[in-house]
Amino acid sequence: MPDLPRDSAPPQPTRHAEYRPPDFVIDTVDLSFALGEEETLVTSRLTVRRNPAGTPKAPLRLDGEELELVSLALDGAALPPDRYRIEDGDLVIADPPGVFALDIAVRIKPQLNTALSGLYTSGGNFCTQCEAEGFRRITYFTDRPDVSARYRVRIEADKARYPILLSNGNPAERGDLPGGKHFAAWDDPHPKPSYLFALVAGDLVALKDSFTTASGREVALAIWVRRGDEGKCAHAMASLKASMRWDEETYGLEYDLETRATCWPNPTPRPTPTTRTSRASSPTNISTIGPATGSPAATGSNCRSKKG
Repeated sequence: MPDLPRDSAPPQPTRHAEYRPPDFVIDTVDLSFALGEEETLVTSRLTVRRNPAGTPKAPLRLDGEELELVSLALDGAALPPDRYRIEDGDLVIADPPGVFALDIAVRIKPQLNTALSGLYTSGGNFCTQCEAEGFRRITYFTDRPDVSARYRVRIEADKARYPILLSNGNPAERGDLPGGKHFAAWDDPHPKPSYLFALVAGDLVALKDSFTTASGREVALAIWVRRGDEGKCAHAMASLKASMRWDEETYGLEYDLETRATCWPNPTPRPTPTTRTSRASSPTNISTIGPATGSPAATGSNCRSKKG
């Protein structure tokens, strides 16, 4: 693992006794990524409402790290500088309404992100590592595990350099754009916390298969790897299918998306398995292994009980 800078402050413990409910709940997230060679523009639209269990009249505070704010609008109207502030990296809006839509555009530089947290590049590919608090390096957000939202994601990139564009959920749309670019859209119908968000863009190939659920649905499976590594994925695919069957037979949990993808875009000395599902987490259907730690960048379960 990379060494921490000498001037880095040690992480502070988060104690259960200090827990407070979030002051605001985010129901939906629409994300758009314009991936570039020097910088990436991330635009988001959040549908937000005040949490009755939170602190009354508390300001909206969205976590942020290493973000350059480009624009900010509330319910379609640009916010003037006296309506918000950046405080210790966070975006703070003092007097938002009870229910509103927030449009945020930020600029980030994944190529310079050596923290391997958030969105970064490695081996010529874009990857994410959002667990535990990496999503705040992608855009301003309530980056905590008790805030779950439904995500819709659109990724735009150079088609020749990044022919594969992946994120959580079901594939929704894809197509070509002017200037040699293309896009892909993904829709995850199940709420999930921000640490389960995942994105991969690169020149990858897949070992593909399918899995028939207990109710008879066909799920398309894919393990995406660097070119030349596709012959090394047979055991991983067998393990993935065995884990999905185990979830059904042991817990009555059936995978409920159309596809399931696992990504290993970069080599590691001893990668850890990414196919085991977790019944405690919210849905995601893409997992990646980072280049330095060999740990999953995003994992999760898309299982729902057959009993409802």
